[in-house]
Amino acid sequence: MVLDFNSLYAFPGRFERLFEDFFKPQYAEGRRTAYPPLNVSEDEAAYYVRSELPGLPLEALDLTLTDKSLVIKGERASEQGKYYRQERPAGFFQRVVGLNVPVDREAVRATLVDGVLTVVLPKCAECIPRKISVDVA
Repeated sequence: MVLDFNSLYAFPGRFERLFEDFFKPQYAEGRRTAYPPLNVSEDEAAYYVRSELPGLPLEALDLTLTDKSLVIKGERASEQGKYYRQERPAGFFQRVVGLNVPVDREAVRATLVDGVLTVVLPKCAECIPRKISVDVA
């Protein structure tokens, strides 16, 4: 009779994988529910917030700019019918983009083209870095 203990040596690794698999779906699930997806970028003149909102009418969208954040709110109407698969979320949504820099509030503009919301937040003129020349005396 031969006893094989090799399967017991792998037990700690299997046990750790069990915990990794247990916690991983929750993390991925929470990440997947962030709606609408956003891209935040900048160049020398402005900050850009781009969000995918396919099929959302302009009347269902609300943008609010506060001192510290940009709030994107809206509601996607639920389509009636029998679903076999539903991956596009329906209902109320809200995303808050924290702004840690001052922006020119009077020049902010937003466009919704082909289901992509683009919010342009111009940088405050006083906050844009500028070169200073040094005179030699």
